Amino acid sequence: MLEDKIISVNKLARLLPALKKSGKRIVFTNGCFDLLHYGHVKYLQEARRKGDILIVGLNSDSSIRKIKGPKRPLVGEKERLRVLAGLESVTYAVLFSQATPLNIISVLKPDILIKGADWHKDRIVGSDIVKSYGGKVLRIKVVKGLSSTNLIKKIAKSFSRNRD
Repeated sequence: MLEDKIISVNKLARLLPALKKSGKRIVFTNGCFDLLHYGHVKYLQEARRKGDILIVGLNSDSSIRKIKGPKRPLVGEKERLRVLAGLESVTYAVLFSQATPLNIISVLKPDILIKGADWHKDRIVGSDIVKSYGGKVLRIKVVKGLSSTNLIKKIAKSFSRNRD
């Protein structure tokens, strides 16, 4: 059920040891996922293929405003959580309010940490933690030209031309 996939960090921390003990590989990724598009879906499907359980850390509205400015997000955190939870590739979606998912990564200790290939390997938050206990850090190719920011610009341009 959709709501069962939206979970707190504390609840996840209690669930994961048993899953790991049963041999499940835990994958973690994160992002804003403001306007979900094909690039996001493909990225999350590929991330899921790297393990058995895909946990997606979702930036809260307040953390997105700190990162992207006062006009973002366009879609609120509750709706974004529900959309992510509705994807077959996503096992769990967890909200975080910090600027980075460092705390979640420290608590959950995923086997695999994933970011898009547009992130330089030395800038992936939490990579040092994951590597310290033998986990892997992977980068996944992103679909060129697809981003929420580009989509917003395209929409804004389209509607500004139609005002006349």
